[in-house]
Amino acid sequence: MKRLLYILFSVVAVLCTGCSRDDARKSILKVYNWADYIDESLLSEFEEWYHEQTGEEVEVVYQLFDINEIMLAKIERGKEDFDVVCPSEYIIERMLKNDLLLPINRDFGDTPNYLNNVSPFIVDVFDKIDGGGKNANDYAVGYMWGTTGFLYNTKYVTREEADTWNSLWNKKFDQKLLIKDAFRDVYSPLLIFANQERIAKGEVTIDELMHDASDESIAIVEALLKKAKPFVAGWEADFGKEIMTKEKAWLNLSWSGDAAWAIEEAEAVNVKLDYAVPKEGSIMWFDGWVIPKYAKNIKAASYFINFMCMPENAIRNMDEIGYVSVIGTEDVMTYMSESATEAGFTEPSDLTYFFGKDADSVVINNVMYPDREVIERCGMMHDSGPRTEAMLAMWSRVKGDNLNNWMVVVIFAAVGVLLVVGVMRKMKKRRQRRRRW
Repeated sequence: MKRLLYILFSVVAVLCTGCSRDDARKSILKVYNWADYIDESLLSEFEEWYHEQTGEEVEVVYQLFDINEIMLAKIERGKEDFDVVCPSEYIIERMLKNDLLLPINRDFGDTPNYLNNVSPFIVDVFDKIDGGGKNANDYAVGYMWGTTGFLYNTKYVTREEADTWNSLWNKKFDQKLLIKDAFRDVYSPLLIFANQERIAKGEVTIDELMHDASDESIAIVEALLKKAKPFVAGWEADFGKEIMTKEKAWLNLSWSGDAAWAIEEAEAVNVKLDYAVPKEGSIMWFDGWVIPKYAKNIKAASYFINFMCMPENAIRNMDEIGYVSVIGTEDVMTYMSESATEAGFTEPSDLTYFFGKDADSVVINNVMYPDREVIERCGMMHDSGPRTEAMLAMWSRVKGDNLNNWMVVVIFAAVGVLLVVGVMRKMKKRRQRRRRW
């Protein structure tokens, strides 16, 4: 009898422990995001805002990743219980097809629905995500977006040179060329470049090419990359912008967000950088918030996404990280236009695709917000599914070991200098933001 009672008490204790853990987990929001991709002061502000809106306590546990596939593996294989994650468009596509996402609840009771602040342009793009029968807009809300092109040093590279992918094979840039270590972001624009005549003749569209991962197309891009390889100083995941500000490289196949950051940082050390999307065409990329199927705090996750869509929070995130929010409200346009004018921008852009019919001539940072003409020659990447392995194999064959000892030394030196400059500029931005808000 005593033994039976002991067993019963043990079972009850285990169940109570499990219940207490579940209750504790309901007050935690686990956010999994890219590094340097948010104004982190917003995390504690969300905790306060959430309590004001719901009367419930929540603590944000914030974790970082630097590769989409690593994030996905943790959720897909490890069944990690992240509540909110920020994958790129092709990973959203894969997660939808593999039934790894929960729909986002857009009913916030008495709290306004800020999700409607997302630009219709972004909503239309997310409609093109192949979710295997599921509409991505039901499962994902955009966060940041941009283009892929050339970050270049105006002292050594002309605008005409930066305006074509042919510069990848220009001997002038021998060992002064950096390429983003992201095989999709390199493969896709080069496939557009290789098919520019077919596109002009109407034989194929950019959207169709973005689904093409055939052996023939992979071979074409591989040949182009091998032709460029002798001139490549390094394949960079994040260090390229620092190297460019030190003038150790002149041309960097880069993301527009990195380019915007580098242009501003370089100006502080009297280096003139600029950014161009080559005339042959390129890609747009998009990151968005999703709620994985193993999430434990679904309610707080939805509210967090809603909070990030408030215009004032979108502006703060853009000020902090240099990337462009998907929020397309008039106050965001006004703020970004005023900031661009103060920074010396004078050329108007047609942004009707993003902000609406009244935005046909807006002075703005055109690295961050491309003119309609640029957007019309850009496509959106898609998941290559079972062809991913073949693309990765090509990428491995091309890259090999192309990072020499000299470049390693330069990287460490540049990171050290830019770290100091970055901290000083971040402190300055925060002081300005306190005055602004």
